[in-house]
Amino acid sequence: MKFGPIEIKDKSNRTIVLRNATPEDAEDLITYLKVTTAETPYLIREPEEVVMTQEQETAFINNCLNSDRSLMLIATLDGKHIGNCSFNPVGNYKRYQHRCEVAIALYQEFCGYGIGKIMMETVLKAAKEIGFEQAELEVISDNQNAITLYEKLGFQKYGTFPDNMKYADGHYASADWMMKKL
Repeated sequence: MKFGPIEIKDKSNRTIVLRNATPEDAEDLITYLKVTTAETPYLIREPEEVVMTQEQETAFINNCLNSDRSLMLIATLDGKHIGNCSFNPVGNYKRYQHRCEVAIALYQEFCGYGIGKIMMETVLKAAKEIGFEQAELEVISDNQNAITLYEKLGFQKYGTFPDNMKYADGHYASADWMMKKL
């Protein structure tokens, strides 16, 4: 899906640009995945599991750009990629056409400035405008900052998946399933 670009201001009055990811962003996005998976335990993979090639990432970006039901939005500050937010259909079946899943992550140094909230609001508005009726996400149960944000945006918890992830050190984390009517 084609989007933007638009400019927003964060809590520090910095100008953040929200725009489509483009094939030129592929290398930055792979680096971003490697860094963010190392920065937080709340993402689904370990840094060494980020193994996609630049060609694979470019193909993924092009699929999002050419889809009328998917959006991959990136945030930049002074041209530097600082985070992304996306939505995708839950499935391609007619009975799932009303549902999309959303995801977001920012480099840790950019958390707490309202950027994630604006990105989520932007993505949720775009999802509603193209006909999705509900947005869904999964969040690690002890990720209180993310849960607080999602609740402020109108998401409600509908269930918990115990021991959803197992970390390298052997401990487990549960995940909550949250949904918002659009």
